[in-house]
Formats: sequence, C-alpha cells, structure tokens
Amino acid sequence: MAESVERRVLAERKTEQAAVTSTQSGGQAGSGLLRLRKAARRDASLRLNNLLHHVSEERLEQAYLSLNRKAATGVDGQTWEGYGANLQENLQDLHRRIHAGSYHPRPTRRVWIPKPDGRQRPLGVAALEDKIVQQALVWVLESIYEEDFLGFSYGFRPGRGQHQALDAVYMALTSKKVSWVLDADVQGFFDHLDHEWLMQFVNHRVSDRRVLDILVRMLRAGVEDEGRRERTRVGTPQGAVISPLLANIYLHYVLDLWVHQWRQRHARGEVYVVRYADDFVLGFQYHSDGLAFHAALKERLAQFGLNLHPDKTRLIEFGRFAGSNRKARGDGKPESFDFLGFTHLCAVRRCDGAYTVRRQTIAARQRSILARVRQWLMTNRCIPVHDQGRRVRQLLTGLIQYYGVPGNGWSLNAFRTEICRQWHKALRRRGNKRPINWHTMTRLIRRWVPSVRIVHPYPNQRLSV
Repeated sequence: MAESVERRVLAERKTEQAAVTSTQSGGQAGSGLLRLRKAARRDASLRLNNLLHHVSEERLEQAYLSLNRKAATGVDGQTWEGYGANLQENLQDLHRRIHAGSYHPRPTRRVWIPKPDGRQRPLGVAALEDKIVQQALVWVLESIYEEDFLGFSYGFRPGRGQHQALDAVYMALTSKKVSWVLDADVQGFFDHLDHEWLMQFVNHRVSDRRVLDILVRMLRAGVEDEGRRERTRVGTPQGAVISPLLANIYLHYVLDLWVHQWRQRHARGEVYVVRYADDFVLGFQYHSDGLAFHAALKERLAQFGLNLHPDKTRLIEFGRFAGSNRKARGDGKPESFDFLGFTHLCAVRRCDGAYTVRRQTIAARQRSILARVRQWLMTNRCIPVHDQGRRVRQLLTGLIQYYGVPGNGWSLNAFRTEICRQWHKALRRRGNKRPINWHTMTRLIRRWVPSVRIVHPYPNQRLSV
C-alpha cells in the first residue's frame, strides 16, 4: 500500500512540475510531455510512434541549461561556456540534424576513477552535444516509463533517491515478517548490458524508428581510451546522461516484473524487494523461499547475459529472531549486510530493548575517504589555512548530509575527530618556528569544522503515508 501511495504522489508531483514553466514555449513543451504521460498511463500496452517532435529547440535549450557547467569535456573538447557563446545557432543546427537523421553521436571518452577496494571503475564522458540530446530524450522517455516502473525501484528516478530506498529496507526489516535477507549485486551490469535485448524492451513502448535509431547510434558510438577507439557491442557507459534510464528499462523487464510474478506465484511466505539500480535487497519470511529465489535468479539473469557478483551476493539470517536463533545454535551474532553505503546490523533499542536495525557507515569506505583526506592535507599543508578549512568544511558537510541518519551519529563523530586530528598534524608540519598549539587549533575547528547532526528523520516518519 505504501508503494502505491508513494508512486501516485510522486507521479502527481512530477506532472505538476512538468506543466509549470516560466515561458509560453516551455509551457507548451511541458504540456506535451503531460499528454504523453497521460496516454502512457491510460494504456499500458500502447506503443508510441511519434515522439521525436518532443525534442524541440526549446527542450534542447532546457537540456543545455540543466547540464553541469563544470563537468569534464568529451572527445570534442567543447566546454559549456564555449558552446553557449553561440547557443541559438548551435541548437538550431543540432535540431536540424536530429530531425534530418544526420545526427551521429561521438565516441565516449573513458576515464578511470579509483574504487574503495583499490580497483578502478570506468566512467564515460560524452561530448557536450551528445549530453544535450541524451538529456532531452531522458525527459521524453521518462514521461512514458515512469508510468510503468514498479514502486520498489528507487534508482535514478525523479523524486526518489538513496534514502528513500534505505528507509524502505529499514521498514521491511523492522515491521514486516522478514527472517532472511538476500543482498544481491549484478556483476559489471553496465558493462554487460545487451544491446539487442535492450532495444527489444524499448520496442514494447516506443515504435518511433527515428528515436530508436538515435538510441542505437548512442549505444554503438564506441569509446575512446587514451587515443584508442573501441567499438561497443555490449554495455552502456557509466556516467552518461541516458545510461541510468536505459539501465532501469533493462532491469524493469529482466528483474522487476519477474520478481513481482515470482513472489506471487512461487513464494510460500512474504517477500519484499528494494532495488537501487543494479544493487538490490530482498527480504524473505522463510529460508526455503530465499534458497529457491537465489537459484531462480541466477538462471533468470543468465538468460540475459548477466551474473550475480559472487562476493557481494549472500543469503543471510537477519531479523528480530535472528539473534536468539543463532545464539541457540551457537553460531554467534547475526551477520550484517551493506547497502548504499551503510552497514545494516541487528540491534536492540536502549529504551525498551526491542528489536531494531542499526545503520552505520561502511568501515572500509570511511577508511578510504579518510586516507584521501589525509593525503590531501599533507600535500596541501602549506596553502592558506582558510582554504584548507573551506575544503574540510565542504567535505564534512557532504558526508553529514548523506550519512546523517538516526543511529549513525557516533560514527560521524569519530570521523570528524580523526579529520581534526589529521588537520592538526598537517599544520604542525608546515615548518613554522612556532608550531600551532591545540588552543589555536580549537578556534580553527570551531570556525571551519561543522558539528555532526542527524539530518534525516526516522524511516517511519518519512514513510508515514
């Protein structure tokens, strides 16, 4: 019931936002997407064959203005400011090429970023014009698929985010009949997404050949890595504007609809699922359901060229009776699982000793962030103190905004204390004749380092609907 109510509220909110714009042309464009959304809502089997006219010059301009102005450049080397110097002429030419069928996306520039485990993750940086076209197509396709996506899908959807998914997991674990948890992760999902299957899934709703041709060209545009150009036969670049939507469409047909049917047809007990992109958690009432689903899930994903990550996919005993059951068997404390940056543990409330779920920052991720901060402070220890303070404040503010959930205050306080200690250590190595004492450091901390606070409400308050 909560999923259906939340979905309806978000749909109405998005509809209202799409219809309200600041200009007459923008209002007409918004009303066009509103009609498109209503048509998709009326008939779940409707295939739309006239979509490209929604990619107008006004929508391309809105897409350009929505881009990150400081983002990295693609293979074209075009910056946001440079493209905007002659914006109207550039958008007119881009609009003409799109509707004439002569628009061809450029290869994606591949960059590598470090992961917490020491490996590197490939990210794709598209050319600026490709970002504009992708953003315009995302708005058009979202108007259709937001009516189809199920309520337990939270990743990269308007009005939804990580904390809504985290709260849904919390509520399922604390208020529903959950005794076993399957923490699943699709291995290399974005790198193994099959183009043929994806286009078949898109064909269920979109029959406009012009839009389909643009999507195929985007998927097969290739990547450029250190001057070497490679063709792309599978996968979609992580970091591309349109990749999250394509991933949601793919997993909607491969996973979401199938999971919903499986729990209705085959499950003996209650089954709850929360998915954020390719990372998802399922709660089972019975162990047998968890085992059966795990085996069926492997077969299902294999049909579409996907595999579960062997190290990140586990079926564990978790819930209000996990502690007593494991203690009776002599198995020790209940296992924990990680989801969206938090480690979830079985715990009890101090006030009444009742069962609850404690969420704390993943220790490995916290150590990784701390190591990078320590390195930056040591490398830049001779820059002005105020510049260091601004950087520290910016970092801690971002961490508090994400990790400031009830029960995680002690973890954030420990992290804040260590950051202050490392900053003091870096300042004492500046080579001054009089090293900074702790009294002066305390004044710097009061000025630049924000105090830890709980930003997010308890999940039952956020999901009071």
